[in-house]
Amino acid sequence: MPAVTLEQLLAAGVHFGHLTRRWNPKMKPYIFMTRNGIHILDLKKTQQALDKALKVVYDVVSDGYEVMFVGTKPQAKDIIKSEAERCNMFYVTHRWLGGMLTNFATIKKSIKHYKNLEKMSSDGTYDKISKKERLMIDREKEKLYRVLSGILEMKRLPGLLFVVDINKEHLAVHEARKMNIPIVAMVDTNVDPTLVDYPIPANDDAAKSISLITSKIADTIIEARQKLQEKKALEEAVEKEKKKAQQPKEHKHEVKDAKKGPKKEAKKEPKQEKAAPRPKAKKEEKTEVKEESK
Repeated sequence: MPAVTLEQLLAAGVHFGHLTRRWNPKMKPYIFMTRNGIHILDLKKTQQALDKALKVVYDVVSDGYEVMFVGTKPQAKDIIKSEAERCNMFYVTHRWLGGMLTNFATIKKSIKHYKNLEKMSSDGTYDKISKKERLMIDREKEKLYRVLSGILEMKRLPGLLFVVDINKEHLAVHEARKMNIPIVAMVDTNVDPTLVDYPIPANDDAAKSISLITSKIADTIIEARQKLQEKKALEEAVEKEKKKAQQPKEHKHEVKDAKKGPKKEAKKEPKQEKAAPRPKAKKEEKTEVKEESK
């Protein structure tokens, strides 16, 4: 069953493209018709492309990788932020920093610097500096937060990028391609779909259209993470069972040895006390008899 019905796509206005004069010829396979000077997208192809993209997202997350959401245009940024936070993934909604993927080591330094500035307000450093210095630190902190807020906990490169409007986010697309990071993107009639690995032909200007597609991406991530957690929990349970199966065997040996020990010692002690004098006496008698006979 498709993740989204044609009725849902139609209701969200996913089929509306741009004016015909603004089209990119490479989007021709995804265009159904022209109406009132506007290209209309083929929703069946949108449905198929979305299903394919969601499978890729599911596989990437199931393998333990993260997805980065990218959308900085006004009608996309709030949706991108809320959906990325809902599925606990990274996002960029303010401005794409050059080198965010290709020079991630520098970005990590910026993140570390921001966290150090955050500590200054709680460790008593603010009490030791002037008001002017405090204002300068606060301004720098706010500036860094705007561009880094969605990636503050990112420790490594994402396994996949989800992009809204690849024309506007061309820097992100370029860096992801350079780093061989697969891209899932909403592609409108004015873009080149060959720039991304998994294009989803859709209206990337209407909030309803963006919300529908982005929410399906987030839902798939949540589902994949739940399966991953269940898998890990099952593996941990199996390991615990193996350890438990090994521990009782070792414990039983110890118990048996402990039981045998005292019993053997208890049996030996009375035997030694009673039997010890008898063999010695017999030996003496034998030796005496032999000597007399000689």
